Amino acid sequence: MAKRGGFPGGMPGNMNNLMKQAQKMQKQMEEAQAELEQSEYTATAGGGAVEVTISGTKEITKIKLDEEVVDPEDIEMLEDLIMAAVNEAIRKMDEMSTQKMSQITGGMGMGLF
Repeated sequence: MAKRGGFPGGMPGNMNNLMKQAQKMQKQMEEAQAELEQSEYTATAGGGAVEVTISGTKEITKIKLDEEVVDPEDIEMLEDLIMAAVNEAIRKMDEMSTQKMSQITGGMGMGLF
């Protein structure tokens, strides 16, 4: 009669180890996510004329403009510079998040963030 349940060849021990590793990885990922959310990322555009800082939760926390970039006759340029700086700051935050999570997952490409 065939044995029911379990895994042949000592698999329960391996399964327990896998579960422990998964739990450890999950805890590390939660800690890394919390750390990333508390970080700030700054980017500039226009040679530093526009500086934008965002939080790890992708909220803009600071915008700094050089006086020379504020030209009432060319609002469109200022809008473009702000947009470029915001997008670069978000890209930096995403890059750091991906890098940190890859360190934890060992580059398994889990696509969690």
